[in-house]
Amino acid sequence: MNKGSIMLCLVGMTILIFTACGEKKHASDSVMTFEKEEERVVTLFSPMEKTKPNVENVARSASEKTVVMAEEKLGVTVNYITYTAEDYQDKTYDTVALDRARNDMDDLYLLNPDTIQILAEEDKLMDLSELDSAKNLRDVVKSANVVDGKLVAIPQEVVAYGLFINKDLFDQYQLELPETPEDFLECCRVFKENGIETPVGANRWWLETFVLAQAFTDLYNGGNTEAEIAALNSGEKKYSDYMRPGFEFLQEMIDCGYIDAEKAYVSEAIEGEGADFLAGKTPIVMAYWGAANSETAYGNPDFNMLVIGFPSNRGQMPVMSMTGIAIGVNAAHAEDAMKTLDIMVSDEALQVYAKTNQVISPSKNISVDCIPALKPLNDKINQNIFVLGSNASMKLEQWGNTCIIVRKLLNGATVEACMAEFDRLQEETNKIF
Repeated sequence: MNKGSIMLCLVGMTILIFTACGEKKHASDSVMTFEKEEERVVTLFSPMEKTKPNVENVARSASEKTVVMAEEKLGVTVNYITYTAEDYQDKTYDTVALDRARNDMDDLYLLNPDTIQILAEEDKLMDLSELDSAKNLRDVVKSANVVDGKLVAIPQEVVAYGLFINKDLFDQYQLELPETPEDFLECCRVFKENGIETPVGANRWWLETFVLAQAFTDLYNGGNTEAEIAALNSGEKKYSDYMRPGFEFLQEMIDCGYIDAEKAYVSEAIEGEGADFLAGKTPIVMAYWGAANSETAYGNPDFNMLVIGFPSNRGQMPVMSMTGIAIGVNAAHAEDAMKTLDIMVSDEALQVYAKTNQVISPSKNISVDCIPALKPLNDKINQNIFVLGSNASMKLEQWGNTCIIVRKLLNGATVEACMAEFDRLQEETNKIF
């Protein structure tokens, strides 16, 4: 199969779209393999993005360019093994990725932050610290992907999440962009009273961004990060105390009808809420940075769009998450896989990737101008104002666990039951470590 037809998707983009838990038992039926008969072969397991007809997938092109660079320099061939969940009933990408990595089925894996942490704790991933490219990584990347002193995954972009705002609708109702949770709820109230049925478009994956922004704003921006993480790891402090305000906020949005919990529970990201947002029926959605650049997402709206941070007690707060490319500890082609990855995440390759996708690079040596819609979010990040949605130095994994417990809330669980689940997970985790 020629390169132009291979559906390799954006690291951090679609890998976060197809995460969490699913039920179908026959995910292997959906796994597709694209092979070439070559002597030196490296296999890469990744998602296949659902694309719109006749629309160029820039994200795929960017990743593909870095793969081609490695192939040409090393004389290897990268074979893609792909899987994408069809709907909320199907096994998720994470579930399939865990199974494949645990059974040493591939060399390279594109992984979500929760999957990275799980596999690293099981000693299923190689240490990438000695790669030349690792020397150029931003500190925030290392914080997210270093487990027990080992750098276990390297991303091709830093994924920043924010609120995508239809500024025209905010102007129409003379609303200021929300800074705090109270501001946000007031905006939703005004929209609702003026006939907008569901002010916030939501899906089954990304509502945790509201929770994480409110939970960890002070932890990451209050000057006492290491001590607070140590207290969480020892059990001196409870995750539930951090998470409670965000869950109470989501419950209020559900109770007031600002989000449709039933629809969100079964909706895929962007597919569930994207059409109404682009049609001007829904003024607010949440998504990742790259969605603002991609025509397969929100890259070409018919209105003035802005991307801002989530409401918090410190104002608008970006939430940053680290996906990454990892290598199985028992990879069949370990040496070639290491060399391939080193080129794919080198400054030379990441410069091409970042320029193509206009995203935040994991390399401290690379910066790219963002489109005007992303400037509010980018300004905050440049000021080092953000919350990490995944941090490997915390014993309890945050991104995936919060996502799953938010889904319990959407399905009718009480806030108290959700907090009890965090307490249970924290207790179990502390026993293990």
